[in-house]
This record gives sequence, structure tokens and C-alpha cells, in this order.
Amino acid sequence: MSSYFSHESSYIDENVNIGDNTKVWHFSHILSGSNIGKNCSFGQNCVVGPNVNIGSGVKVQNNISIYEGVEVEDDVFLGPSMVFTNVINPRAFIVRRDEFKKTLLKKGCSIGANTTIVCGITIGEYALIGSGAVINRDVKPYALMVGVPAKQIGWVGISGNTLDFNDNVAEDEYANYEILNEELKVRKK
Repeated sequence: MSSYFSHESSYIDENVNIGDNTKVWHFSHILSGSNIGKNCSFGQNCVVGPNVNIGSGVKVQNNISIYEGVEVEDDVFLGPSMVFTNVINPRAFIVRRDEFKKTLLKKGCSIGANTTIVCGITIGEYALIGSGAVINRDVKPYALMVGVPAKQIGWVGISGNTLDFNDNVAEDEYANYEILNEELKVRKK
């Protein structure tokens, strides 16, 4: 049996799996069919699900709703009040539950506060999205994205720091990086 913490003001539906050492703080709701890994943290006023999969080591800050159709891999950071969507063309008077688009956040990516993620995209491993950005297309692994709509302005390492390239080569304490044909090649140390 899993050992996790849930604040008394939060609600966990039946048919939910939550990993060891995960914390669900004030006024949050985890809906049925959701699976959450170990060592996660959900800040105040978060909603997850239904039927959402979240990896281990994920940090979800205050005021975030993770809707059906969103999948979050391990070690992802979601900044305060960032927003997911799950339908491209919502209408209050039309039910579009069968039109949810899949959104995938790959391992280690970080999403800044007040960012909006338009559904149907993938954010690559260790990408870093600046606060307030609007992401409306796929993001390359390790890309540094800012603006509305977001544009890539550089690369970040596993450390989350901007990579400083010399002859298309850079490094941080975790890996060596090389730009080849506008793609980043990574060799972990």
C-alpha cells in the first residue's frame, strides 16, 4: 500500500494510484483513473484528471489543472498558474470529450509560471519554457522557449542553465552538448 500525504482539505477520488512520498496540498482534487508516481508535490488548488498519468518526481505548483489527455513524464516542473487545454475549438454548448488532444511533457522539462500549453503537442526532454509563454507547437528537447507565440531563443542543459556554445560545443555538469544540423546531440557524463 502506498504511503502519501493528502491535506485534509483535498479530495482523492476512488480508483486513483498515488506513489510513495507524494504530497497533495490544500484544496486539491485528484479525479478517478489518475496515476501519480512517487515523490511528487501538488501545491494548493490543483486538479488532476480524470484518467491522467503523471510520472515520479513531478512538481506541480499552485493553481494548476491537468486535464484528461495530458501526460507528464518523470521530473517535470509545472510553474504556478500555468494552463493546459485539451480541445482545439471549445464551445460551451458542444460536448467534445471524444476530441481531446494528447499533450505530452517529456522527462525533465520545466514550464514557467502563467504559461499556456495548447493541446496536441509534445514538449521535449529538459526543454525550458519561459514564464508567460504560449506554446502552440512541438518543442525540441533542451530548447529554451519564450514569448507569445513562443519561439526558441537558445538551448538549455540538463542543469536548466542556458548553454554557451563554442564551435557548436557546450557542456554542463551533467552532459556534453553539440549542435549538428540544427539539432542538439547530448552525451550524458
